[in-house]
Amino acid sequence: PALDKANEVPDSEKVARSTQALGGMREALRQVLEKVEEARGTKDVVKLNCANEKLTQIKGLLRISEQADVALQEAVSKQEAAPGEHEFTKVMIAQQKVGQLRSAAEECIGQLAFRTDENLFVEVEEPDNLPGGDPTRPAPPPDLVVRPPPASPID
Repeated sequence: PALDKANEVPDSEKVARSTQALGGMREALRQVLEKVEEARGTKDVVKLNCANEKLTQIKGLLRISEQADVALQEAVSKQEAAPGEHEFTKVMIAQQKVGQLRSAAEECIGQLAFRTDENLFVEVEEPDNLPGGDPTRPAPPPDLVVRPPPASPID
């Protein structure tokens, strides 16, 4: 979703949205930690490295966001518009990036590719006009006819 312009959001709303965004980012961090543990459990180094990279990036964005949230609260309490707008924008951008990184971490583990409903039911209809037999067990090739060599070789 597009970011709201920071100057159009009231100060009290900025603080509330920032606090809510931090909560969402912490939840995303927890989910990615689970993905890292899952990769560690499967002993898949490629998945582990991929998920760890996303985790590290999320931690950095969360740290920046927490600092920006504190600075936002200070700016709002001092009624300083420009610094408050800047800090609010930082948190909102970080929130979007953390969401993208969480999705990327799920892709690392393969969750998005294989996520299905446990009540999934697949019904297969076999067309009537198919040739018979099991395609995994083809008929053996016909016997080769070997001709005997000529009776009188010509040089």
